[in-house]
Amino acid sequence: MRILIAEDDATSRVVLSGVLAKQGHEVVTAVNGVEALRALQGPDAPQLAILDWVMPELTGVEVCSRVRAQPTERPPYIIMLTSKDAKADVVAGLDAGADDYLAKPYDAGELRARVSVGTRLIELRESLLEARNALAHEATHDPLTGALNRRAVTETIARELSRSNRHLQKENWGLSVGICDVDHFKKINDTMGHGVGDEVLCELSRRLTKSVRAHDTVGRFGGEEFVVVASGIGEDYQFDFYERLRREVADVPFATNAGLVRVTLSIGASAANENQTMDEVLSAADTALYRAKAQGRNCVCIMKQGTEGIYQPCAS
Repeated sequence: MRILIAEDDATSRVVLSGVLAKQGHEVVTAVNGVEALRALQGPDAPQLAILDWVMPELTGVEVCSRVRAQPTERPPYIIMLTSKDAKADVVAGLDAGADDYLAKPYDAGELRARVSVGTRLIELRESLLEARNALAHEATHDPLTGALNRRAVTETIARELSRSNRHLQKENWGLSVGICDVDHFKKINDTMGHGVGDEVLCELSRRLTKSVRAHDTVGRFGGEEFVVVASGIGEDYQFDFYERLRREVADVPFATNAGLVRVTLSIGASAANENQTMDEVLSAADTALYRAKAQGRNCVCIMKQGTEGIYQPCAS
């Protein structure tokens, strides 16, 4: 573990470093409070710090207070090193945000033990953070493909609708939602097996994600249906955007355990207009998708905004 020792006394600093290095820790040092604060606020901040109470420029208590004033989910574990053993001084250090303290003259065994306690707590915190992040990922991602799931996609559309409404007056700015459906996917499952079908869905998710822009969103809406949420696309530019996605899928067969599988998509899309709801945008895209399927599949159909909806002719 990376540990900071902030101690202005050179001899004490060397002794402390030696004890911790023998435990296998990576030790960095500071000779005053300013150096210590800089190290703890840096990009590669130590996870554990031993701060001498009395240091030049900033005391250990001041360093501790400033570090704690900046909330983070990975705060350093701080041990205050002090010759002040009065109860009021100990309380002052703990109130400043120290996790533990070690009185001078310290015993090497006690130092190792207190550092071990801090190490265990840091490892426990990391385990809890990993578990929390894993749960958050599971709640928003499709377990098969790794793409966003239906709930996360709808939340994204709602958020982007609100954002796009603030920019509709800008030229070529808008929000487009496209529904991509794998043509004859049931036939793939029936003739080649569901395992191959799963491979196709995973590769499709990968290709779509790779083909869109960094700020666009790809999610699996269910079954063989994926949704693309593209912001900053004017209505007149939608067709070229989705046609490129269609070709990325259709032009190169998918490699599976059963051999190469040729996959095509039917895509229906619609741009959101002002004050349109999420359900209305999805309904418009779904209607365009139905039109694409009716015209032979493996094509893109765009629903133009209007009273009744005007469809851009499909291309294949």
